[in-house]
Amino acid sequence: MLNKVMLQGRLTSYPELKHTKSNKAVVDFSLAVEENRAVNGERNSNFYRCEAWGSTAEFICKYFEKGQQIIVDGRLSSNTYTDKDNVKRTNIFIVVEGVNFCGAKSSEAQQKEFENSFDTDMDVIS
Repeated sequence: MLNKVMLQGRLTSYPELKHTKSNKAVVDFSLAVEENRAVNGERNSNFYRCEAWGSTAEFICKYFEKGQQIIVDGRLSSNTYTDKDNVKRTNIFIVVEGVNFCGAKSSEAQQKEFENSFDTDMDVIS
């Protein structure tokens, strides 16, 4: 079965890295995605809950901030629970498997840190 999601939007808050009891990195964030069509001259946005794990979570927290555009690539997932009123609820969210930069360039300091994070011992192909 196919389960693939790709969205471009803006982070609605600063991503905060957390760790599970087994020390696995995780970040939850909300992504605001503007609709392509305008209603009464105004564009609507949809908000999607996203979660990323491991090195993807660490990367997001290191290089992205509130309001910055991001492209996320992942899959839909859900979990079901019973609330305090004994009503069955379902959360649907995106499990982020990869991200890309888009929009305006990040600050010069962020860009330099990003470039310096790569292994400088690689052979250059000309």
